[in-house]
Amino acid sequence: MTSKVIYLGELRTSSTHIQSGSQIVSDAPVDNNGKGEAFSPTDNVANALATCMFTVMGIKAGEMGVDMDGSTAEVTKFMQASPRKIEKIQVVFTMNADADNKTRTILERTAMTCPVHLSLNPDIIRDITFNW
Repeated sequence: MTSKVIYLGELRTSSTHIQSGSQIVSDAPVDNNGKGEAFSPTDNVANALATCMFTVMGIKAGEMGVDMDGSTAEVTKFMQASPRKIEKIQVVFTMNADADNKTRTILERTAMTCPVHLSLNPDIIRDITFNW
């Protein structure tokens, strides 16, 4: 088992990661009858794209001896109204790494192979930018 999710009421859930015990609270967004006091489930999907891309880049960067510490990503999720679903995820990476063009290309291509990117519905537009 990966996680256990408890419905807390009022459109809020608490998820516990079984291996680590860490918890995530999710809340429905204000525009969908929620309080918007935590990441919504679709926020988590969009955020997972950036964190997954960073993870696989970090693995590859480590193999290549490249330090990416301090790099950031700004994530913006766009929703489609009907049917309500994620229409587009925009991720703007600001890379804090001393990397030549070849290394940058390798890391960017690696990012596009992350499991979340490969698992998203192909209808979701992914607008990914890398600023070096």
